[in-house]
Amino acid sequence: MQINEFSLKMKENMAKINIEITDEQIEKFYKYMNLLIEWNEKINLTSIIEPNDIIIKHFVDCGTILKYINNNDNVIDVGTGAGFPGIPIKILNESLNITLIDSLNKRINFLKEVAEDLNLKNLKIIHGRAEDLAQNKEYREKYDKSVSRAVANLSTLSEYDLPFVKINGQMIAMKGFEIDDELENAKKAINVLGGKVEKVEKFNLIDTDNKRSIIVINKLKPTPKQYPRKAGKPSKEPIK
Repeated sequence: MQINEFSLKMKENMAKINIEITDEQIEKFYKYMNLLIEWNEKINLTSIIEPNDIIIKHFVDCGTILKYINNNDNVIDVGTGAGFPGIPIKILNESLNITLIDSLNKRINFLKEVAEDLNLKNLKIIHGRAEDLAQNKEYREKYDKSVSRAVANLSTLSEYDLPFVKINGQMIAMKGFEIDDELENAKKAINVLGGKVEKVEKFNLIDTDNKRSIIVINKLKPTPKQYPRKAGKPSKEPIK
């Protein structure tokens, strides 16, 4: 896809979620898309590789959480994968301080190239597992917001994310539409870890059949020291 066509589609589709996008931001997204397609031939980053789909299912999708994030927020993207949602929200709001974490070194190498090519400042990229990093004083309860997109069931995800979040901060989980049972099953975990569900937003992704949910969880009290448990435990034995 040529930059002119890409630019028109980005402007048109971002406007549908009330985001006005600049030419400079469009240029960064265009570079990001091309790097994603190029690297995806070497390592598995995404099954979404058509430019139109990347625009809507990756870039616009990530933009839907921007309204829950404030200028200058310190944000951690847990299990970022190919950089979603952390890199798109950084491009859309330069004031954010973003930390991306992922457990796979190949993805970390990709993210470093993206950050360099797009000249993204105040962006930290860390190789490691959430369970280990959240027990490190440098990261524990240091963030205004944690964000995660399609990472794990909500009980497990809460144990990954909430330990990173400050008191009065928020965890923002991007999920599919059928979330009710998952929410019910995660109630105890969210409470034990110091959180409380503030909002569940269900919607269709602009004018598509793609159904989405955003769950916003407030951090009300400190996460007990024993959480997160050792690597692998939260996914094998979610808090019930």
